[in-house]
Amino acid sequence: MEIKELQDIIQSCGVVGAGGAGFPTYAKLTDKADTILMNCAECEPLLKLHRQVLEKHAHEIMKTFHLIAETVGASEAIIGVKKSYVQTVKALEAHIEEFPEMRLHLLDEVYPMGDEVVLIYEATGRVVRPGGLPIEQGVAVFNVETVYNIFRAVEQKKPVTDKYVSVVAEVSRPVTVRVPLGCTLDDVVAQAGTVTVKDPVYFVGGPMMGRIGSGDEPVTKTTNAILVLPKDHCIVMKKQRTSSIDLKRAASICCQCSTCTDLCPRHNLGHPIDPARFMRAAANQDFRDLNPYLDASFCSSCGVCEMYACPQSLAPRTLLADMKLGLRKAGIKPPQNPAVETVKPSREYRKVPEERLMARLGLSRYDVDAPIDETLVDVPKVKVLLSQHIGAPAKAIVKAGDEVVRGQMIAQPAQGLSVGIHATISGKVTEVTDRHIVIAKGRA
Repeated sequence: MEIKELQDIIQSCGVVGAGGAGFPTYAKLTDKADTILMNCAECEPLLKLHRQVLEKHAHEIMKTFHLIAETVGASEAIIGVKKSYVQTVKALEAHIEEFPEMRLHLLDEVYPMGDEVVLIYEATGRVVRPGGLPIEQGVAVFNVETVYNIFRAVEQKKPVTDKYVSVVAEVSRPVTVRVPLGCTLDDVVAQAGTVTVKDPVYFVGGPMMGRIGSGDEPVTKTTNAILVLPKDHCIVMKKQRTSSIDLKRAASICCQCSTCTDLCPRHNLGHPIDPARFMRAAANQDFRDLNPYLDASFCSSCGVCEMYACPQSLAPRTLLADMKLGLRKAGIKPPQNPAVETVKPSREYRKVPEERLMARLGLSRYDVDAPIDETLVDVPKVKVLLSQHIGAPAKAIVKAGDEVVRGQMIAQPAQGLSVGIHATISGKVTEVTDRHIVIAKGRA
């Protein structure tokens, strides 16, 4: 298959990164990639869907990964999977001999192994430059569900209309379910039995990089997990703090131990991000050297500094994120040629064990089985967002009153970086705006 043909299929079927920021996958296909890498590191604690989907659909996913390698001309296809995912590894090993260019790279149970910059170094020894893209090192990275969606697009002619989501923590029946895009978080949580705490908080995504969500918000192509937590859980409390207070706390109690920098994964790869230096400058309003502020652009927001490293429970990640946002709003671009150091020799001894991380975050008791149920959940209504990806929102091609069937394109790719959006249930279109399309279930 030619690259352009595969790109057109992927774009039309609405395939984007099924996690993270949702980068349109067709734009990653290039003959500049000599290595492709599949991410099954399941970066965040408690997330389970990637290992589950890969175990259950190993051959389909590996076959599609092989197709991608052939299409772009990559000489090597690497599946990065944690060695603790024993059943997933067995499922892969059963088929690996069919694909001579493919190999498994077994990963340690540390955080944030799923950060693509960290994963690329672990699997290939290549270091992506600060602010750079993996393709500059000849690598293209895809996560498991993304590759499975490519399989469904190519082999089954099916666009992306549903999403796997893990529901864990304070529920009676933790589970990974398959739901239509645009259903509500409440719809998803209802599949996990009863909620076991009063006034629960939905934490969308992983505990390290996730956010607090509301029950009526829609599932998108990047919704991976919902953690149902007590309102007084430490993760929830940290997320609800205000930056102005965090800055005052840093000014009063930061002990200058530099543990945040010592454990920073990007810093240990030689990137010029130094949380301790930034905290010292920001807390003291010291602007004599602007580099600590400008280098905030290179923070990956993994949260190690804030959620694990700091003995004073300060908020370097949050304050760095505020600085990054401020720089973007001011039109200040990241330094183009920052000083880059070599990978720190101490890096191996400064990795964060996931078991210890979960214990510190009060999550260990939630680390239980959440078996996958692939039966598509039936919902009465969906609110499908037109922007579920990086780039331009899709353009609606239906109007209120139209009857649609599941899988029908309802919004076409816009000019520039964009993908198609499809009906996720069959029924009647009841509302169309420049942000979303609402479909109510019914005959079509």
